[in-house]
Amino acid sequence: MEKKPVVLVVMDGVGINENSFGNAVKNAYTPTLDKLWTTCPVTAIAAHGEAVGLPSDGDMGNSEVGHNALGCGQIYSQGAKLVNESIASKAIFQSDVWTSLVKNAKGNTLHFIGLLSDGNVHSHISHLIAMITQAKNEGLSKVRVHALLDGRDVGPRTGEIYVKQLEDAMAKLNDSSFDARIASGGGRMVVTMDRYEANWKMVEDGWKIHVEGEGRQFSNATEAIETYREELNLDDQYLPGFVIAENGKPVGTIDDHDSVILFNFRGDRALEISRAFDNKDLPFIKRNKYPSVIYAGMLEYDGDLHIPHNYLVNPPKIEHTMSELLVKENINSYALSETQKFGHVTYFWNGNRSEKFDEKLEVWQEVPSDIVPFDQRPWMKGAEITDLLIEAMKSKKYQFLRVNYPNGDMVGHTGNYAATIIGVETVDLALTRILKVADELDYTVVITADHGNADEMYQKRKSEDAPIVPLTSHTLNKVPFIIYNNDVKIKEGNFGLSNVAATIVKLLGLKPHEKWNESIIK
Repeated sequence: MEKKPVVLVVMDGVGINENSFGNAVKNAYTPTLDKLWTTCPVTAIAAHGEAVGLPSDGDMGNSEVGHNALGCGQIYSQGAKLVNESIASKAIFQSDVWTSLVKNAKGNTLHFIGLLSDGNVHSHISHLIAMITQAKNEGLSKVRVHALLDGRDVGPRTGEIYVKQLEDAMAKLNDSSFDARIASGGGRMVVTMDRYEANWKMVEDGWKIHVEGEGRQFSNATEAIETYREELNLDDQYLPGFVIAENGKPVGTIDDHDSVILFNFRGDRALEISRAFDNKDLPFIKRNKYPSVIYAGMLEYDGDLHIPHNYLVNPPKIEHTMSELLVKENINSYALSETQKFGHVTYFWNGNRSEKFDEKLEVWQEVPSDIVPFDQRPWMKGAEITDLLIEAMKSKKYQFLRVNYPNGDMVGHTGNYAATIIGVETVDLALTRILKVADELDYTVVITADHGNADEMYQKRKSEDAPIVPLTSHTLNKVPFIIYNNDVKIKEGNFGLSNVAATIVKLLGLKPHEKWNESIIK
């Protein structure tokens, strides 16, 4: 095995699926990937479930936990599992933060904001129902839910199913002394859940709807969903915001002395709305009021910046990351993606740290993403990213370079099969360019993915004549692992994303950390 500089390419959302039906990976024109798969050391590795710290192998992986595992070489209990354990043990309800939220809301209102589904990527409806139930048990009288519609980690038009599940649960709790109901909502890609500061207008619109009660009014959430679907023919994730009102008055504005819980456990799309509640002088959004409330997130979404100030469940404390080891070995590294996945190759890669371990040895570069539906420009910033990566490779400044191409995931989430094929082909073209430079300058290139998505774009049909229904969620499929330009042997065994760090470090001629999972190569 030769010691060479290494480039890691993460093809976000590109999984392995032998079934060709709705498979935007298999059915795309990918001559470079096809050749690599038959001529290089390759294997398939797990990127979901227990392999990335989630509760079960029925849980889809995601970019957050995927990059955590890639970057730290270990498996940590992740968001959903941590919250499940905390609710099961009642530890969440014994925390000082929960106690202060409940105490503050007595005689006032406890609000919940979050993604209403059982997708288990950003949130889980069972967590919400458990907390509403506990709120009643502790003597609160008024609860309001601000429900963000999913349609991405679950079926694209399933919002009314989760609304009914929640409303049925609240109906069993409601009586003369307890009143819980939905107060507002909207699609996750339209209001509140922006990430990486790509579009602060989403957060501003969410604030107006949830806090100020300003928006189109409906008598209930199901009416809002059905009306918008009929008028706009949009999936849940794109539905505009709505406010539930009685006699023209919103039923659940957020006011002084209320308590607010963001029940999402995943951090990337929770950070901006948390900053809005924590910071009265936040310059990125306009608002007409800033109520004095106690606000808490389900988790601490950023451990370095301590966002939010209050949180219910302690996040995993990730130690011994690959970046730490490289810094100790005086290795220069380079991280690159466009806005949509920049945080994944930096913050999540570094163990949920916003800061670099060493400013001189670590260089991060971001390409601003387009603010349009990604199926309208499925190539995204693939060309620009590749230009910068090749420039960095030619500079010979870095011994380790990592890059994320978001196309398979971000375009895959739109449910547009034809556009996703173009997205996958964009990544294949980028690989063609990267490998040419790798040959010229003698780099090893490692190619993998953080989870599947584009590999399964249609829901499974029960019969041949059943209608084709888009699948916008991640998949449970394994992902490719390819090593180019290095004569190494792949071990036999079952491997996952957490085995990649040791593999890369070994390719660099270094010794993996003793806490890490083993290398994939002999």
